[in-house]
Amino acid sequence: MLFPVDVHSHTLASTHAYSTIHDYLRVAAEKGIKLFATTDHGPQMADAPHFWHFVNLVVLPRMVEGVGLLRGIEANICNVFGEIDCNERMLGSLDLILAGFHEPVFAPTDSETHTRALINTIRSGKVDIISHPGNPAYPIDIPAVVAAAAECHVALEINNSSFRHSRRGSHVNCRAIVEAAKAQGATLVMGSDAHVAYDLGGFTEAWQVIEEVGYPVDRLLNRSPRALLDFLVLRGHAPIPELADLD
Repeated sequence: MLFPVDVHSHTLASTHAYSTIHDYLRVAAEKGIKLFATTDHGPQMADAPHFWHFVNLVVLPRMVEGVGLLRGIEANICNVFGEIDCNERMLGSLDLILAGFHEPVFAPTDSETHTRALINTIRSGKVDIISHPGNPAYPIDIPAVVAAAAECHVALEINNSSFRHSRRGSHVNCRAIVEAAKAQGATLVMGSDAHVAYDLGGFTEAWQVIEEVGYPVDRLLNRSPRALLDFLVLRGHAPIPELADLD
């Protein structure tokens, strides 16, 4: 099944990724992807771009040959208070804020600590999507995190890369997140977490779990560009006039 939206991709500005924005735009057009976000790692990662990279994303065009482009970041959750490495100047240039745990910034500890950090991040109001919350290195109280996400209208990502190589052993947690999100009315989104352009829009494993659980597609943000754009406006982001014709 083709989904026309991807919220999670990395360019060679994060030096463990291998494609440019131009590469992603070409692959998106070839695959029929209508809208995607570029979301390089926040600056506290060792090989992440400088904060100027994020401030200067405003130079990117909104539309290229029928493909819409969102300016984003995958920020790092820095501590149990839910602080992220995305300052106010950066926030002002971005359309979409993902945030998640990464070992070089927030070392794994225990479920209580991870849960507290995630819930505080969700309640901060700064983050639109929690990236790869099913990571088995960071056990959490899944019902509590999903309840907070539903209450605060923050989406939870089912990360396709986690099933392949990045976070092996994620399947059980991801399935539990999908089941809890279905029961509690939380919003889900699939992310390819592409580190090379060829993986953009790749959701095979994530979609399999979502479909098996029977999570309603009408609450899945990948279903259409309009679904994601309306979600971002609900989250407090300004409408993007150049993307208004995407449906």
